[in-house]
Amino acid sequence: MGIEIERKFLLADDSWRANVEHSEAMAQGYLVGAQALREGQARASVRARLAGDKAWLNIKAATPGIARTEFDYPVPVADVRVMLASLCDGVLEKVRHHVRVDGVLFEIDEFNGDNGGLIVAEVELPAVDAPFPRPPWLGREVSALTRYYNVNLITHPYRQWSPAERAAEDAAC
Repeated sequence: MGIEIERKFLLADDSWRANVEHSEAMAQGYLVGAQALREGQARASVRARLAGDKAWLNIKAATPGIARTEFDYPVPVADVRVMLASLCDGVLEKVRHHVRVDGVLFEIDEFNGDNGGLIVAEVELPAVDAPFPRPPWLGREVSALTRYYNVNLITHPYRQWSPAERAAEDAAC
């Protein structure tokens, strides 16, 4: 069984950009997603993801928090393209930037489309209480805020957040 232990942060500034090792465009859509989760009809999200010449299905427990059961299965790129085009209720697009700090990989997702303007850093850890570096560009932790989960950004994109939702995020950073 796979367990993903991931912490998610807003960014305090753009100084991380100077240390990007590489970036890749990604697209993902949910076969079982936010609506079913919100209605209590699903215990997991199921997404199709495309990144460059790689594609996979991902199944993740529908529980909030930093440690969740997760499984990834590689699938043919052509299959995921069909899934994204015809089986998903919306596609999330982003550029993932890889930034390493003291040997620890931060994946910084810069969202496009209806989620444009949102940039979130994620760090995967070997244990819930594992230490990790805190570079100055790392802002407020949002790991427990489910609105930042990709599955929820499909149905309630960042650009549709109310002024109060955005103000709360601006004040936090």
